[in-house]
Amino acid sequence: MLDFFRNHKRLMMFMLLLVIVPGLGFVGIQGFRGFFDESANVASVNGHKIPRAEFEDALNQQLDQARQVLGAHFDASVIDTPQHRRDILDGLIQQQVLTDETQRLHLTASDDAVRRALLSDPVIASLKRPDGSIDLDRYKELLAMQGMTPEQYDERVRYGLAQDQLPDSILNSAFTPKALALNLTELSEQQRQVQGLAFHPADYAAKAQPTDAELQSYYDAHRNDFATPATAQIQYLVFSAAALAASVQPSDADLQAYYQDNIAHYRTDEQLRVSHILIAVPQNATAAVRNAAKQKAEAILAEVKAHPDQFAQIAKKESQDPGSAPRGGDLGYLGNGMIAGGTAFNNAVFKLHKGEISDVIQSDFGYHIVEVTDVKPVVTQPFDQVKASIVNAVKAQQAAKLMSDESDGFSSTVYEQAKSLQPAADKYKLPIQTATVTPTPNAALPSDSPLNNPKLLAAVFANDSVTAHNNTQAIDVGNGTLISARVTGYKPAAVPAFDAVKAAVRQKVVAQQAADLARKDGAAKLAALRKSKSTEGFSSALTVSRTDAQGLPPDALSAVYKVDPHSLPAYVGVDLGHDGYAIYRVDAVVNGTPPEGSRLLASQQQLAQVNGQSQLQAYLDSLRARSNVKYYGSLADNGNQASADDDGQ
Repeated sequence: MLDFFRNHKRLMMFMLLLVIVPGLGFVGIQGFRGFFDESANVASVNGHKIPRAEFEDALNQQLDQARQVLGAHFDASVIDTPQHRRDILDGLIQQQVLTDETQRLHLTASDDAVRRALLSDPVIASLKRPDGSIDLDRYKELLAMQGMTPEQYDERVRYGLAQDQLPDSILNSAFTPKALALNLTELSEQQRQVQGLAFHPADYAAKAQPTDAELQSYYDAHRNDFATPATAQIQYLVFSAAALAASVQPSDADLQAYYQDNIAHYRTDEQLRVSHILIAVPQNATAAVRNAAKQKAEAILAEVKAHPDQFAQIAKKESQDPGSAPRGGDLGYLGNGMIAGGTAFNNAVFKLHKGEISDVIQSDFGYHIVEVTDVKPVVTQPFDQVKASIVNAVKAQQAAKLMSDESDGFSSTVYEQAKSLQPAADKYKLPIQTATVTPTPNAALPSDSPLNNPKLLAAVFANDSVTAHNNTQAIDVGNGTLISARVTGYKPAAVPAFDAVKAAVRQKVVAQQAADLARKDGAAKLAALRKSKSTEGFSSALTVSRTDAQGLPPDALSAVYKVDPHSLPAYVGVDLGHDGYAIYRVDAVVNGTPPEGSRLLASQQQLAQVNGQSQLQAYLDSLRARSNVKYYGSLADNGNQASADDDGQ
């Protein structure tokens, strides 16, 4: 099909014109576009669309996290399932439902709450200088890399805090009575004394003697288990800003222009070394308390004015700032805009000169007397000193622009010159790389390898690539990277003949039959023990609990705790699958120690958290039930999902 398109471009263009132009006459450009609007969305909540791009971003973030956690054991096909995709979409819908409710209730967050949230952010905390101040230039630079200003980020944080108010109010109000916490904690800490008797398949392997007919039957029923996967030898090109950077050579004029445009980044603004005496005032203080604090500050100011050389000693004695008072009120060097306490306070301080002492200044924290003990003037790093870093920055900038400008050209080149990647490699100075891939991701490759991208692998093993050896389209594998591949060799999946894998088949059948024999003997022994109550053959007693299984498999521990504690000794049998069969004799039950004091309080808090989560989910479900939720099309290639309204039922 793609060959036909390539070889009959003029014909195809003419046919498209015949179809599209008359259609525009009937419905208009806007109407025609409306036919395709919903293809960009996966759902809507009360009229708010959830873009497909947002859904794909959320999915890719979870896949990336799974790659980082699982490493070589990562398998995208296990995680990227239709149910997982639906769960991600439901999460986005729930988030939008909560957003709508936050807006309906006109919830917001105070400036003080936003400030505390910002200062508690570990990324912002990492920008602190030795003197405790924040590197504002670096802060602005980090935000600019994400396309935001400090004001925009403040509003994002404010909105996030507002949106958290509803869930937090439910979670924080959850409560568990002491009696319930007491009973549940005793049950959770209950211990049981057990003895085990195992029936291992390995002990029955010699008794398993499958016939050739049984081997053939197993092979016929499990042929695909012995199949070798399809493999493709490929050439591929990686088109990214990083790949293009090697061919970018910025001129001296470019470097100088970048330096001048970003001169603030290389300039250290004036800094004042400040000492202060603080008379603190609580935010909810009465007018009388504030007046008293101000009068005290004015009295101290008079003392400082009379003895300016004793500022540090007076600060140690009178200042109510526990952080700076022991240092004589010294706050270190601070830049303009970095002094907490409000804009007016900051501006008043930066009007002072070296050696000057202020009058009483009011801030958000109380009343201050400020002394400027030193001034660091503005310092700008010379161009030659920072040229190396500018070269890297400009190369990255120009490569990113080239990537943006030429991505369509790259896509067109690999499509139009479909029989070879060399034209695109020559045009964009990219190396042709080689690899061998299978239809599923290779766990041996790094977790972020583009060769494990499902879209690329699907394109490589498409019929057009395998049989016609045409280049794949330029695949967007994320992180601003396009890849096109060409299959140079292909080996289809194959199921080996029975004789070639007979030994492997025998191994599996023997294991299966041995496990069956172990289960059969175990079940018979269990029936006998329930009559005899014997302890013969059992291991020494173990004391297990729900939090300390002492090596018991989860299914075994569950069976042990299902035993009626009033009917001891008791015997339970557990099928352990390929590990055979086990019988456990439950001899005694040891009740947990009733929690008291801090233990009881901790149990109440843990149970309250569980209860709070349950109440929160019920609340979110009720919000969704009264929201108008609509799905569009399918979430991906993993199955179609018809457009439908969700009435919350």
